[in-house]
Amino acid sequence: MKHINLNRHLVLEAPERIADGAGGYAETWQPIGKVWAEIIARTGREVTDGTAQVSSTGYKITVRAAPYGAPSRPKPEQRLRGGSRVFRIEAVTERDPLGRYLTCYAQEEVAV
Repeated sequence: MKHINLNRHLVLEAPERIADGAGGYAETWQPIGKVWAEIIARTGREVTDGTAQVSSTGYKITVRAAPYGAPSRPKPEQRLRGGSRVFRIEAVTERDPLGRYLTCYAQEEVAV
């Protein structure tokens, strides 16, 4: 297995619904932990999202593993934030047979 370089500090965030007072809700993001990660770009493309053009890039983000059910274990409905960059998690798999690391497959979208 290739050497893993956990050199990026990211915040793991989970969606939280808050009542808006009119019978609906608003979605906000709640920080639930900090992780060190290795970020490797996969592929990118430009898409039209409604009226705006968006650059969408896939990333493989490696973090230290956490047990199933632990709040520190990333899940597909969550996201990782590094400063102003936001990586939406699409899938999470174990990177190595011993389960020491997890690979998060994530997307970053930026308006063009």
